[in-house]
Amino acid sequence: MANAVPCVTFHRMIDTAPLPVRADRAGLGSLPIRAMRHCDAVASAAGYGWHLHAPMDFELFWDGAQIWWHCEGLENWMPLGAAQFPHFAARFDGAAPENVRGYAPPFLTALQEPGVVQMWTGLAARTAPGWSLLLRPLANVPRHPAYEPYEGLVEADHWFGPLFTNIRLTRTGLPIGFRRAEPLLQAQPVPQIAYSDAVLSGAAHTDSLDGLSAADWSDYHRNIVVPNQEHEHRPGRYAAEARRRRKGGGCPFQARAVAA
Repeated sequence: MANAVPCVTFHRMIDTAPLPVRADRAGLGSLPIRAMRHCDAVASAAGYGWHLHAPMDFELFWDGAQIWWHCEGLENWMPLGAAQFPHFAARFDGAAPENVRGYAPPFLTALQEPGVVQMWTGLAARTAPGWSLLLRPLANVPRHPAYEPYEGLVEADHWFGPLFTNIRLTRTGLPIGFRRAEPLLQAQPVPQIAYSDAVLSGAAHTDSLDGLSAADWSDYHRNIVVPNQEHEHRPGRYAAEARRRRKGGGCPFQARAVAA
């Protein structure tokens, strides 16, 4: 397993950009203790993937027509068209081969849709064959009241470039702060077959309770009825069983990667 190809490799292109951090099952401390102890579904969703950050502290201001931006070192607010990360273009050209120089990705770009900004995380990523990277808002963490990141699936096994996110500003007339120390996005590895037409078009369904099989009713009895008939019902049975399953099995991706 030591020689297995990693599912995702992150490349830091802006030297000061925070590296990805394993997502927190506690939802950055926002989940109730009861959810952490007894609701494995919620905690597992919160901890699935990595947290990504903005590469610097900056502010955006949307007046309803024009987006403005500001960061340390700028004397005044600047209208946003496309803005480079400070001093990055020279750093990029100094490291890049000749045929790539002059193509440093912008840090911030105002898109044609009103109030929408594209922000670069300062990172690029490469995924293993057959895997994509889902960039999305933080899972099970309260949303910021002034902006909403879009979700995007990047097939980074064959497309290599900067990891951007599009952010829809939802507040006008007041500055909106983005902090390098605060996670902004969650990156989650997804096998491409999971969102293929074959899988999504092949979902089955039953029309009523009459469609449940004997095995379905047996599992329902085991998972729902039996725990509630216990003299001292203790919550968290599902969470305990899920933790036991995770401890007992390895990563199926690693096995496939080694075989490949």
